[in-house]
Amino acid sequence: MTSDIDGSPHSGSASRLVLRISGRVQGVFFRQSTARVAAAHDVRGWVRNLPDGDVEVVLEGPRADVESVLEFCRVGPRHAVVTGVEVREEEPAGATGFEILP
Repeated sequence: MTSDIDGSPHSGSASRLVLRISGRVQGVFFRQSTARVAAAHDVRGWVRNLPDGDVEVVLEGPRADVESVLEFCRVGPRHAVVTGVEVREEEPAGATGFEILP
């Protein structure tokens, strides 16, 4: 699924999103900023740079918290220029912690 998450009535249930973020998103502290925002919302998962210049993010946790981090990723940190965010929903996999991958 590559559309926005709908406002389903199960907003408190666990959610897992995989994001592919494009634009000027590498070399602008995108990974570090995403990890900080995820930690503030108790969202688990990871973030990594992709070879083509995009950033991939996996977010897992309560739906409302995951959506809060998703909203941050749509804008990114101050020097980022986000031109696209692809969103795919998956079944939660029990992620623990939040990692910054290379």
